[in-house]
Amino acid sequence: MPTTPSTTQPATTDESAVVASLSDEISGLRLDNEKLKGERDQYRRLYLDMLEMARKLELGIVGRGRERDLGDATPLSLLALMNGGEAVDPAPAAESAKQPVASHERAKPTGRKPLPDKLPRVTVEVVPDEVQKAGLDAFERIGEDVSETVERRPAAVVVVRTVRPKFVPKGQSRGDETAVHQGEPLELPIPRGLAGPGMLADTIVRRWADHTPLHRMERIYGRDGLELARQTICDWHISLSRLVRPLLDAMWADALDSPYLCTDATGVLVQHAEKCRNGHFFVVAAPQKHVLFEFSQKHNGAAVDELLAGYKGVLVADAATVFDHLYATGDVREAGCWAHTRRYFFKALSSEPKRARHALDLIGKLFDEERKLKGVAPDLRLKVRDVNHRAIVTEFEDWCDAESLQCVDESPLAKAIGYAKNQRKALRTFLDDGRVPIDNNWSERELRRIAWGRDNWLFVGSEDGGDAAANFVSLIASCQLHGIEPYAYLRDLLCLLPWWPKSQVLDLCPAHWAVTSALPDVRQTLADNVFRKVTLGEIEPPRK
Repeated sequence: MPTTPSTTQPATTDESAVVASLSDEISGLRLDNEKLKGERDQYRRLYLDMLEMARKLELGIVGRGRERDLGDATPLSLLALMNGGEAVDPAPAAESAKQPVASHERAKPTGRKPLPDKLPRVTVEVVPDEVQKAGLDAFERIGEDVSETVERRPAAVVVVRTVRPKFVPKGQSRGDETAVHQGEPLELPIPRGLAGPGMLADTIVRRWADHTPLHRMERIYGRDGLELARQTICDWHISLSRLVRPLLDAMWADALDSPYLCTDATGVLVQHAEKCRNGHFFVVAAPQKHVLFEFSQKHNGAAVDELLAGYKGVLVADAATVFDHLYATGDVREAGCWAHTRRYFFKALSSEPKRARHALDLIGKLFDEERKLKGVAPDLRLKVRDVNHRAIVTEFEDWCDAESLQCVDESPLAKAIGYAKNQRKALRTFLDDGRVPIDNNWSERELRRIAWGRDNWLFVGSEDGGDAAANFVSLIASCQLHGIEPYAYLRDLLCLLPWWPKSQVLDLCPAHWAVTSALPDVRQTLADNVFRKVTLGEIEPPRK
């Protein structure tokens, strides 16, 4: 009987090969998929690690110096990130650390620095017991050894008791029409106030230069024997803020005539009965003139318009949108900050170490060239920038254009390149004006005064308190700009302000203080001030 043929045909050799090839390809795709997933997970871990490092950097834990130099001193974990996540052999770093120091001449130690001559001195003579018993007349003094030791006395709070006697001419009856002669009351910064200029200046410096909150100042003055409520100190500062405000207004008007300004802002909490509200401190630094702070409830275009009303010049700022409307008319030109640009690429080191490092190297060259121009006149600085800096900037821009086509969207490197491209015009401003700085670090450094204080006093008590803080931090920061000791300046300023002509109030700012304080009539007025004499020890209280 014939067999029925099978309905299933055996596979040919070609079909088997195709099936095997497809199976291998599928297996390969699965392996590639797993590899890509692993790389994606590694990328995410590195990205999150770098975000944490960036957060610490912004908090000041790491320090921004790492942005400038990532050489052998960089931790091994960061070196691994820069090498694409691969392990790094610590031997080269260890060997470089053991390299001998180049031969050089070391300055020989000269002993302890002499103590300043301006410090008061008390002389104590130690005479041997034998000499004391026999008497000095029995010995001949042939020399002496002198040493100096620093000691500290408790801070002294002095009560100035002002007595104004009354006089009538002798021989006249003391009727209603009798002429009575009496000296005028001494002028105080706060009329009929409790504190003199030295005491008021001390509270201002403690609060805004030393960042001492009011409740600690209560305890400090309590240890000196003076029970002083924090509300009293706060009331003093609000009154003094109104006294110095005309001076601050004159300083603002003078600052707005500057060719360029550096500005930045930071947030602060404002105390409220139910929930703290948000406020903001703006800083504006004018070259060689003033460092000015202003308190505002808002961080928006209206606050900026009020802050910089009528200004025409170059504004060095970050890319905050609150400043954008100023550049529309052309009266204000935008200057970008290369330090901000560098920070974006620093954050991209973990995910794209080679490319981010290349960008950081170019920006580093730019800052290296700029350091060589410190103290150089603006005209010469502009010529050097045109030769050296412009070529580096052009190379950096060309690199950003080429790399932007290869970046993953929303990656740290894409954000860094996007920031640099969006700010391209602003980042080139310094190439056309030798006066303009390459970064906005000046205003950022000054803004740390608020950040340091905020860590201590946490919030401002009211809008008036915010205005007072802005006024006095402005004066203290401007004093530091011109190398002036803030306590002595504020003490003398409070001696002069009550009678000083309003039309000449700018003469009292720190920028002009060296000239003003040297004028004969000003020196005489300060020398005649009773309260100032007490603070200088020229009038001593009677000893008990």
